[in-house]
Amino acid sequence: MDVKKNNINNTLPELFQPFSLRNITFKNRIFVSPMCQYCSDDGHVNVDWHFAHHGRFALSGVGGAMVEASGITRNGRITHSCLGIYKDSHIKNLSKIVSIYHSQNIPIGIQIGHSGRKGSSASPLEGAAPLTQYDPSQAWETIGPSAIAMTEGWPVPRALTTNEIEDLIDAFSIATKRAVKAGFDFIEIHGAHGYLVNSFFSPLANQREDHWGGEKLENRMRFPLRVAEAIRQALPDETPLFYRTSCVDGVEGGVTLNDTIALAKELKLAGVDIIDCSSGGMTGPSGRTRKPPYPGYLVPYADEIRRKADIATMVVGLIIEPTQAEKIIADGSADMVAMGRQMIEDPNFPLHAARELGHTDPLGILPGAYVWPLAHRKID
Repeated sequence: MDVKKNNINNTLPELFQPFSLRNITFKNRIFVSPMCQYCSDDGHVNVDWHFAHHGRFALSGVGGAMVEASGITRNGRITHSCLGIYKDSHIKNLSKIVSIYHSQNIPIGIQIGHSGRKGSSASPLEGAAPLTQYDPSQAWETIGPSAIAMTEGWPVPRALTTNEIEDLIDAFSIATKRAVKAGFDFIEIHGAHGYLVNSFFSPLANQREDHWGGEKLENRMRFPLRVAEAIRQALPDETPLFYRTSCVDGVEGGVTLNDTIALAKELKLAGVDIIDCSSGGMTGPSGRTRKPPYPGYLVPYADEIRRKADIATMVVGLIIEPTQAEKIIADGSADMVAMGRQMIEDPNFPLHAARELGHTDPLGILPGAYVWPLAHRKID
């Protein structure tokens, strides 16, 4: 793939070149990663918090953003306080988040998924332990491809039946239709971090003996691919489809990069447009393997998937410096860079990056109401 095929202004830094997927164009390559906020009630948007949370990013000049992981079923949430998209009543305030970004001409998507065997847990502020330890009265039954606990001390999930698997694929499709009604510009499948879709793909969690899993990679790919196909069919042709993956499990006997490249090739055929590259989570915290993370530690994975699967990639993982982000795009290692905690720490990262990288009009990336006062600010 040639990252420069989307460029239309050679005077701009690579990080500020536009990028298109299907009919959606992102004005630059800086993307707000989905970040669980743990403040919802029965899956509903917390109006005061979520609107403020997303408002600060919508005014920052980013190229795109994504709403946090949203459960396709009530028991598909990670915690009781996680966002959901399993009721029609969720649509109204999700659509208001969409309008916040659209008012600034920023494409906005939503990540949908199912927690699988990592569900029924307390929020990180409460310790992130299984509810069976923290508050058994609030716990619910977890499910997975096989009856294998995530790690010691976690409950053993119930292995899904074939009919239940088909029902969950339908639930992904129904959730997608709700997201379309809410006005989202794209959808992301949460296929990472040890949650349900990812657990079907990993031999650490999937030891079924039927065509949904086991030793054969093609069987372990079946559920992720069926989910992608169902979502693609529920989406308008012009709407991009993202897929977040854990590129590697980082644990002996788990998913390897070659496995993920094979999956990415099939996902492309199923209608996925870009692979959002993360790692880990199968036997521990999301986003981490047993190797300590370092700035840009996932970039080599995104680069190799991009080249070998011939599909666009987005990369996360301690991307904190403008020059670092610029190099990732300029080198063609990924097509977009996603930031979570860095955007929380510095919601003005796009402006700071534009200035540092020599953008010809750094204030121009901001909303018009901010341009005049900043342009006329005098610093003694």
